Amino acid sequence: MDKQTSPGVTQAPSSTISLEALKAGDREAFSQLVETYSGKLYRLALKLLQNPQDAEDVLQETFIKAFRYIRGFDGRASVSTWLYRIATNEALMQLRRKHPETVSIEEPDEDGDAEQEPLQIVDWCCMPEQELLSAETRRRLDEAVGRLPDTLKTVFLLRDIEDLSTAETAEVLNLTETAVKTRLSRARLRLREDLSVYYAEKMERNKDDARP
Repeated sequence: MDKQTSPGVTQAPSSTISLEALKAGDREAFSQLVETYSGKLYRLALKLLQNPQDAEDVLQETFIKAFRYIRGFDGRASVSTWLYRIATNEALMQLRRKHPETVSIEEPDEDGDAEQEPLQIVDWCCMPEQELLSAETRRRLDEAVGRLPDTLKTVFLLRDIEDLSTAETAEVLNLTETAVKTRLSRARLRLREDLSVYYAEKMERNKDDARP
């Protein structure tokens, strides 16, 4: 999946940033924080909101709030987890303003949090590797992620795209680890079902093209 970053937003290699320096108002430490996490937070907001300007707004608000409230940060979670929580909340608030019917990420979605029955999935074994890695496939996956309910999409993005741990994702979203695992499983299942339809259609097209 393409990992997009905002034009003009740089992302420095991850390094240790002193919490003490941040709390003391050290501008250089805060600049390092911005450089380290801007790309990641922008990408998350863009995937959630599907709008570059909205993602930029989330990024700006995240660092404004981080600078404003860093002195009160208790350090129970990592700074990165704290930033992800601020950014995720900002993005979800934007979604709720534009779509008041949006379900809260902390509430069960329309199907509840129970495991669903396995779906019928097409076998991908016969698809060439170049097909599985193609730009078209990545685009289709991005579209499938975009169609996930917010309750599942947010967990999937944090766990599988941003590589947060289950515990970190639970902290960001104020969920139990069990809820995170359940929603991640359901998100992956829905994505696999969506892509299975795509691959089934593609395999049929390939068969038609191969016929004399």
